[in-house]
Amino acid sequence: MAATSDPPFRRIADEIGRRILDGTIAPGERVPSTRQIAREWGVALATATKALTTLRLEGLVEAHPRVGTVAVAGDRTPSPERPSAARRRSPSPAASDHDLSRERIVRAATEIADSERLASVSMRSVAARLGVAAMSPYRYVAGKDDLVRLMADAAFGEESYPATPPEDWRARLELGAHTLWRIYRRHPWLAQVDTLTRPLMLPELMVHAEWALAALDGHGLEPATMFDLHVLLYSYVQGIAVHLERAAQAEAATGLSADQWMDRQTSAHEAIVAADRCPVFTRTARSLDGGYDLDLDALFTFGLKPLLDGIALAVQGGPTHRTRK
Repeated sequence: MAATSDPPFRRIADEIGRRILDGTIAPGERVPSTRQIAREWGVALATATKALTTLRLEGLVEAHPRVGTVAVAGDRTPSPERPSAARRRSPSPAASDHDLSRERIVRAATEIADSERLASVSMRSVAARLGVAAMSPYRYVAGKDDLVRLMADAAFGEESYPATPPEDWRARLELGAHTLWRIYRRHPWLAQVDTLTRPLMLPELMVHAEWALAALDGHGLEPATMFDLHVLLYSYVQGIAVHLERAAQAEAATGLSADQWMDRQTSAHEAIVAADRCPVFTRTARSLDGGYDLDLDALFTFGLKPLLDGIALAVQGGPTHRTRK
């Protein structure tokens, strides 16, 4: 049993760990979400998040995309020790530090971000995943900010373009958009890292920018217009991709799948439709016999065509002078 002097997150982690170790929560079964923990123990969401993070670092739970945080199979033998102490990994720096590298650190951090979201990445969590001393990664990476930049650069570098590009500018831009979408699909956290107003100067990201700008080059467009069109296309891809990570965050926080969440909105939706304050919305909603299923992949493909149609007007129209303040 945890000492009463332990901080709340530690006591919560120990209690959930006990349930896992004694079989109350079976392997693969979801553990309480952050909101459920907050309600059950009467703590803040930040404390609940810290408790789940502690359990992940101790190997008792894993976060699975679109599933949530689940218990991990392990020793079910009761122990007088607290679960965290019984299960805590004991890295052997002398045995594994010698083959540590920046590439291994970046790869481990990316795996954590892919499965548990970017917020779970820390220098300590990466060290725990690699089984090395907590301070070892600092010999290769300055800190988390530096690590995230390296992760993003590596992710953008996972896809390449053909040496001989399509002759048609539109086909080239379409290929570039789908290439970026595949990267964001593979690494949902990536869309949270970069912003239009404070872009990251990453070598591998510039490869994608070069591909798009080269497609727009040679059509008589002004340089500022070329950049505007490139930024619009990039922000379209990123703007839809950002919801991939947000969906995972919402599910982890609420413990509800997207379908379960929508089911809970039924009464509110019906009240809006019945009020008839928004007649077009009401008429359109009522005409959807099977309901409206939002598919981000389908939405991305659907929206790309009218966007490229708009870019075609600029390309075919020649020089475009953007009004500047």
